[in-house]
This record gives sequence, structure tokens and C-alpha cells, in this order.
Amino acid sequence: MVKNIVSIVALTLTISTLLYFSFQSNETIDLSKYSTSGLNLNYNVSIETDKNEFLSDSNNSTDYEFSPFLGKSFVGFKEALAFRESGGNYFSVNTYGYLGKYQFGAGTLRLIGIYNPQKFLHNPGLQEKAFVANAARNKWILRRDIKNFVGKRINGIIVTESGILAAAHLAGPGSVKKYLRSYGLDNFADGYGTTICHYMKRFSGYDTSFVKPNKKARAI
Repeated sequence: MVKNIVSIVALTLTISTLLYFSFQSNETIDLSKYSTSGLNLNYNVSIETDKNEFLSDSNNSTDYEFSPFLGKSFVGFKEALAFRESGGNYFSVNTYGYLGKYQFGAGTLRLIGIYNPQKFLHNPGLQEKAFVANAARNKWILRRDIKNFVGKRINGIIVTESGILAAAHLAGPGSVKKYLRSYGLDNFADGYGTTICHYMKRFSGYDTSFVKPNKKARAI
């Protein structure tokens, strides 16, 4: 991989130099003489290679999602959650009928003012608004639990606000209350076997301060 990168960098520098000098004179440079022919270029880098070369995961967690651009920001949070839910596909419908990039059920959509699931499915902008509205509503419902449990360790995982909100997106705020107040004994799992505990771990430590608690949050 290192050889490939060196080859790419060398070729890029060569072309850049030629282009620079071409603008310093009236001479025309024929770039057809320069190509990557014969170079063994490999653009496919495994996830494990990314992790080993670009980050040091002190917790050795296999669930860590790395993004060099979004990090632990709110945008990083919602995009990581979307990738886990649907691969980030706005038009996805799973086998249980959950819709869109964030896999909303029709019942949850009604709670935030959306009554036409098909229109919702074909409106990416509305899906983004729905995610924020649902998170705000869940944050209001779980406000006392966030205050009481953030920083505590349940099932070996430190509880964070982002973990709570991600789990509420998966299972609903009521199930998250049961999980926290039973100290992890009541661990809801969805139809695919994904548990609240798993989401608490996978989405811990993001900055979700952008989300303001709102009992009456609506997407429209």
C-alpha cells in the first residue's frame, strides 16, 4: 500500500510541476506522454487497514465507526446512526416496513407530524427534519434519565447522552427507561436482534448538545 501511495504522490507532483511551468511560458505540454500505465495502483483499503493506520482505539472496540471528517460531532452522530440503520439510503425500506435513511416506523412518524409515509420516503429533506424532531422529543421524555444515568456504568458500558438517544431511536424512549432503571436487566432487542446495550456502546460519546429537549417537536 505504501508503495502505491508513493507512486501516486510522485506522479501527482510530476504533473503539477509540468502544469506549473506550462503556465510560466508559451510552450504547450503534451500530457498524453504521462500516464499511470505500468503502475500497480490499488485504491481499495480495508476497514482494518484504515483503523490500524489512522487511529488508535484504546478500548479495542470492534464497533468503533471512524470518520476523519465528522468525528464525534452531531452530524457524525446522525450519519453513523444512519449508516447503521440503512447504509445511509434515503429510499430504503426494511423487511419490517421501516422507512428511509433513519428507518422510521409509521407510528413514530405520526408522533412528529408526518402522516404520509410514502411522501416521507421520497423527501430526503423531511427525513433529516424528522430525525432532529424525533431526537428532540426523545430527549425531553428521557431528560431525567439523562440527568441521573449519564456517567454511570451499566453492563460494562459508560452511559452517555448520545448512547441514550441512539438507543431511543432503536427501541423507543420507554424501552430505554426500562433498560436504565433496571440497570441493564431489561435489554430490549429489535426484530434483527440488535439490543439497547449494543446501541449504547456503539454510539457513545458523540456531542448531541445540538438537540434541545422538546415535548412537542414536529418535523412539519
